[in-house]
Parts: sequence; structure tokens; C-alpha cells
Amino acid sequence: MSEQTLLQPIQAANPEKANICLEQARLAHEKYLVSQQNTDLQEAIECYIDAVKYDPTRPEAYYRLAALMWEQGQISIDTAIEQCKTAISLAPQNINAHMYTGFFMKLAQDFKSAEKEFKSAIKMGKLNSARPRLVLSQAILQKINTEKATFSDYIGFVYYFLSGSLMLAWDKPSMKMFCKNMSDDFSVFTYNTVGKFLEKFKLYPTAENIYRKALTATNHGEIFYDKMGDIALKNKDLDLTVDCYRKVLESNPQNREVLIKLATVLQTYFPENSDEAIDCYEKLLKFDIDTAQIYYELGHLYLKKEDKINSISAFKLALEQDSENPFYNNSLAYAYSKAELYDDAIEHYQKAIALNPDTEWTSIVCQALGTIYAEVKGNIEAAISTYQAGIILDPNNYDLLLSLGDVFMASYDLDSAIRTYCDAIMLNPEDYRGYSKAGIALWEKDYLEEALVSFHKSVDLNPDNEFAQNNLGIIYLDGLGDAEEALEYFENAVEINPNYTLAYFNAGRASQEMGFINDAANYYQMAIDLNKITNELDEDDIRTRLHRLFDI
Repeated sequence: MSEQTLLQPIQAANPEKANICLEQARLAHEKYLVSQQNTDLQEAIECYIDAVKYDPTRPEAYYRLAALMWEQGQISIDTAIEQCKTAISLAPQNINAHMYTGFFMKLAQDFKSAEKEFKSAIKMGKLNSARPRLVLSQAILQKINTEKATFSDYIGFVYYFLSGSLMLAWDKPSMKMFCKNMSDDFSVFTYNTVGKFLEKFKLYPTAENIYRKALTATNHGEIFYDKMGDIALKNKDLDLTVDCYRKVLESNPQNREVLIKLATVLQTYFPENSDEAIDCYEKLLKFDIDTAQIYYELGHLYLKKEDKINSISAFKLALEQDSENPFYNNSLAYAYSKAELYDDAIEHYQKAIALNPDTEWTSIVCQALGTIYAEVKGNIEAAISTYQAGIILDPNNYDLLLSLGDVFMASYDLDSAIRTYCDAIMLNPEDYRGYSKAGIALWEKDYLEEALVSFHKSVDLNPDNEFAQNNLGIIYLDGLGDAEEALEYFENAVEINPNYTLAYFNAGRASQEMGFINDAANYYQMAIDLNKITNELDEDDIRTRLHRLFDI
């Protein structure tokens, strides 16, 4: 059976046939309860559907059919609620319609709406309202077990339980069944209360043991695996966290809260499990709640998998529901840039910047957009203006200052580059990158002493920066003519990075200058071998230098 069958009954008024179908459905349902034969359940469902076809105004057909089809997993809780609401619209004074609606709302953990429906049934039943009172007390107890309860919740539970019990005293079969259910709920309440108390005082191992006992003592593993998962997450036991949340979903695949938790943990801590996280988010889409945010998270998961098409699709679906969200625009722009669709990326980066939800965040977006202008479009003016706009938004964005300096260097505006790098150094004097970049600009400007100071500072801050070591060697070799000092820095560079082709070449030059022919030859040969992979240098030039070493 499909949900459409339930949602769209064929209107053909025939009350007599509807009565016959309802009676057949009732008998089939009773047989199912006794024999647990699925054929009886299917017969009951088909008879209720026939009843709706013959008389679409019979409320009991809707709420009973909703209950049976939900039990079979043929419809969702939301659809069951809608059908029960249809029954209420047909018969506003039907107590059972309100009770069934409240029951499904309770399952959906919409306790406020469920209470409203149960109270409506109580008001209609007056002195014959034992069942709705007791069911309401159960709903309140479930709320206490799963949410942060108020004092009025406890009072309400006691009131409706006691008043319902008094009214139901003469109905022994119902009372026996209800007491059995209440006994289980009280067990849940007890373990839950003790566990919460222990958690409050951060006695997490003891609380976890209580919840483990509850797993075997009650029939509510869903509740206690959830709590164990939360404790494991606090203790950074991520494997146990995921295992507990998975067990919750084995019991109830429709637990939206746990689906969110599991998806978040997998996405944050288990990037290799992106497929499972995607599956969780796709299940969350069926609830039709916060779908834009879900598509947004899916987009990032697809990006991690380098699935560019699906990431773009997911971000676009998020934007369809919230076109003015700057974060969605930014992520879509990034996905477009990964797919090398740069014009589309520029459009959405510009929109994200225009929306400007936060100056620091927007300055970072300006940096991303400026990089496309500079490195892809070759539009230096647009890159500079974009970077400058970002700096106005956040004058403390160190990386943005470096990027602006790089653009000035690319256009050979050395004065502006030096000035910008110096601004970056003043902003963050403990970061080696600003000194290293400033050193290159100063060297290009023939400010030899200043470049030397800048590179020395960069190396002092980060001795493992092979590029600064190599550049410092170049200044000593080509600027000061000190081959011995230069060789020390070139050797440092190749020690840090054994695949640094240029440093081997420079070490060869320094060795040649000092007359160390064999060392120079070895360095040149290493440069030739590595250059076949890196293609950094002109191999003919290196070979010419190598051969000249042995010219008579």
C-alpha cells in the first residue's frame, strides 16, 4: 500500500457497504491480534481502505487505518498524524480521533500538541475519560524521560495518572494492561532520574553502568543507548558514541534527533565514513524539517568525496529554500570554483560579500574571490580592489594582507608590495611568512641589507622554512659574494627538503665559486636528476655549468 492510497480516498457515498467493510476490518484486526498472521492485518487494511472508498466521511476508518499502516511501516508518522487530523475534521467530537492523533504526536515527540489532543478527549469524555487521562499521563512521563521536565510536568503526571486510575478501576482488563505499561515506564523513569543525577555531578562511568542495567531491565533500549552515546561523546570515546547511536537507530530508524547526532559525529570525526553520514542526512530530508541546512551539510560531505556535481546540486537546493543565506552562497561558490566554473563562483562570492553577515567572515570571502581574479582571471585591478575591500572589513586579517602583497608583487609594484608586507609584519610580528615575502620584495628592489635582515628574521622564527634558507643563501652568494656563508644556507635548505631542485643548483654554484669541483658536480647532477620530475629549471643551463667544471 502507498501513502497516496491513504491520502486520496475515492469518494463514492455508500454508507451500508462502508459499515460492512468496517465490521470486516474489525474482525480481521481481532484475528491478527490473536494469531499474528500478516494476512489478517493486510485484510484489515484493505477493508478500511474500502470503507474510505465507500464513505469518505467515516472518521474511524481514517485513524484506525493510519494506526495499522504505520505499524506495517507503510506510512510515516507525519502521514498518520495528517490522517488522524482528517478524522477530527470529519468528527470534531470523536474522542478516539483525538486520542489517536495525540498518540502519533507523542511518537513524534511533539508533546505539546499531543497534550492538547488528549485534553480535548478528556473534556469530551468527562466522567468517561479514564483512557485519555491515563494515556496523557504516559505522554507526560515520556516527556519527563526524554526532555528537561518542569515541576508542572510532574504534577500533571501525578494528577492524570491518579484521576485516570480511579475512573478505570472497574475496567480490570484495561487496568491490568495499563499497569503493565506503567510499570515499564516507571522503570525507565527511575533509571533515567538516577542517571541524570550522576551525570550532573560528572560521575559518567557510574551513570553509564546505570544505563547499561536499564538496557536489560526495560524495553527502552532506544532511550538508554542514546544517553550512553551522549556520555561517550563527552568522554571522547567516539567509537562507542557511534555504536550507541547506531543501536538507537536499529530500534527506531525514525529518531530524528539521533540521526542528527550520528551524522554530526561522523562528519566531524570520521571523514572516511562520509557515505554513512550522507545516508543519515538523506533520511533526515524525509522529515521535511530544516531541509536547507541538511542540503548544506550534504554539500560539504560531497566536497570531501570530491563529488563536485552532487556538491553543487546540494548547495543549489539549499539556496532554493534560502536564497539570501550568505553561507550557502559562499559554499556554492567554492563548489563552483572546485569544478572550475569560475564565472558562477564569482557571482555567488559577490552575493555572499554583499550580504555581509559578519565582517571577519566576509573578509575571508573577499580573499577567496580576489584569488580567482588574480590567479584565474588575471584581473589584477579587480583582485586588488577585492582584497582592499576585505582589509577594510577586517584590518586584522593577516593572510589577506599577504595576498594583497602577492598581487602587488605579481604586477611588479614593489613599493606597494613592501608597504603591504610591512603592514602584515606590524600586525603579526611573530609570523615568519611576512618577513620571507618582504625579503623577496626588498631583494627585487635592491635593498640588500634590508632583505638580509628580513630573511634572517624569517629563518629565526622558522628554521624549517627551506625557501627562506635558500633565499638567504642567494643574498649571500649573489648580493654579498660570500659563497662560504651562502653554501651553509643552501645545505640547510636541502637538508630540510631533499627534493628541493633549486637549492641543489644554488649549492652547486656556491661550491663552484669556492673551487670545490667534485661537490659542485654532485650538486649539479642532483639538480639535473630532480629537475626531470619537478621541471623547475632549464636543464641545458645546469648541464652547461656541469661540463664547464671540467674544461681545461
